[in-house]
Amino acid sequence: MAPTSSFPIIDMGLLAGEERPAAMDLLRDACENWGFFQILNHGISTKLMEEVERLTKDHYKRVREQRFLEFASKALKDGDGRGAQGVKAAENLDWESTFFVRHLPESNLADIPDLDDGYRRAMRRFAGELEALAERLLDLLCENLGLEKGYLARAFRGPSRGAPTFGTKVSSYPPCPRPDLVKGLRAHTDAGGIILLFQDDRVGGLQLLKDGEWVDVPPTRHSIVVNLGDQLEVVTNGRYKSVMHRVVAQTDGNRMSIASFYNPGSDAVIFPAPALVKADEASAAYPKFVFEDYMKLYVRHKFEAKEPRFKAFKSMETETSNRIAIA
Repeated sequence: MAPTSSFPIIDMGLLAGEERPAAMDLLRDACENWGFFQILNHGISTKLMEEVERLTKDHYKRVREQRFLEFASKALKDGDGRGAQGVKAAENLDWESTFFVRHLPESNLADIPDLDDGYRRAMRRFAGELEALAERLLDLLCENLGLEKGYLARAFRGPSRGAPTFGTKVSSYPPCPRPDLVKGLRAHTDAGGIILLFQDDRVGGLQLLKDGEWVDVPPTRHSIVVNLGDQLEVVTNGRYKSVMHRVVAQTDGNRMSIASFYNPGSDAVIFPAPALVKADEASAAYPKFVFEDYMKLYVRHKFEAKEPRFKAFKSMETETSNRIAIA
C-alpha cells in the first residue's frame, strides 16, 4: 500500500490571500497527477455537515440496516467460495446499502420514501451548498487550464434545459465478515464531471489507483473529497484524468459516504475544449458525443477500463467522417 502522506489537501481559505498562487499550483498538480484531492475551508458549515451525517446514520439504522443484513446473509451464503459459481457471484457484488437523490434538472427528494422531513430539509440545504461549491471548483479549474471563466459549467449544460445533471448517492458500508470475498465497491472511474464526497471521518476504505498502487484516501473531519470524472478528462483533452478507485470492505465500523455528482445534462454534447487541442494535432485525442449516449455504454461497462469506452465513440466519429467524405 502506498503512503497517504502526500495525498493532496487544499485549504481553500488560502485562495483569498497571498498564498493563492501556491494553492492554485497544488490544485493543478492534484488534477493533473492524482485526479483526487481533499479540500478544507470549503465554505459549507460544519454544523450542517454534522446534521447531515447524524441524520444519514440514523436513517440507515432505522430504515435500511435490517434490509441490508438480509441481503448480506444471502450474499455470503451464495458466494462463500465453495465453488466457481459462488466466487463469481461474490465478485459481482458490492457490500453497500445505497439510495439516490436527484437534484437537477428536477428534484425527486420529496418522492423518496422513508425520509423524515428534517432529513429532507437538511439534504436540500446541503445539495444547494454542494452545487455552488462544484461550480466554484469548475471555475478554479478553468483558471488553471487557461479557459475563460464559466467554460466548464457551460459545457455541462444541455441545450434543452440549460442545466447540468446533479445528484447524490448516499451509501453505508456496514462491517463485512468476509472482506476477502466481497468488495465494498468494485474499482471503477466515475462517468461524469466533478464529484464531491462527504465521507466518514472514522471508518476508512476509499482507495485510488496511482502509479500501479492502491492509495488510501485519508478520512478527515469536515473535509470534502473531490475527484474528476470521465467527462472532465474528455473536455480537458486528457490534461486531467479520471482515476480508478474502490472501497475496501472493513470488518469494523459502518462507513458513511455521501457522493454528489455534478455531471453534464443528458443532452449536453461533450468534446475537448478547442483551446486545449494543440494546433499541430490532426484531431482531438478524445471523441465527441452526447452525454446520455456515454452513460448508456457506461452502465454496461462501469467496472471495466474507461479507454475502450472512449475508443468506441472515437471509432463512431471516424466512421461518420469517412461516410461524409465518401459522399
